[in-house]
Amino acid sequence: MNKKADSLLFLAWASSLVATMGSLYFSEIMKYEPCELCWYQRILMYPMVILLGVAYVRKDFQAALYSGILSGIGLLVSVYHYSLQKVSFLSESAPACGRVPCTGEYINFMGFITIPFLAMTGFIIIFISSLIVLKAIKEDN
Repeated sequence: MNKKADSLLFLAWASSLVATMGSLYFSEIMKYEPCELCWYQRILMYPMVILLGVAYVRKDFQAALYSGILSGIGLLVSVYHYSLQKVSFLSESAPACGRVPCTGEYINFMGFITIPFLAMTGFIIIFISSLIVLKAIKEDN
């Protein structure tokens, strides 16, 4: 169990690190100004780099509870944000959310990969990894 949980905790940490570095690349190097919903996703993702990094080093598998909660909330925000961009009746009636509209798409690879989609993917990986670690801990006890 420890090897599996250890690998999944590392996967969750690596996903949070890649997501954080990606968001910083888009804002600091590409100069894409984040919208309000992007900021909420960042608020939920950035602390997980430290939380999961410390948990991985200390082999604290109970931290998966906290990463599961943060990633679950982040996943909901990402799904809503992505829906605003891709579902026509939602994007037409979307409220203004600051200087940068939340319906804006800085990137759109293959017609569906946008920044909220990338964040959603990171949150899904962390959420599922956290759930499996928690299940493995429960079975071990």
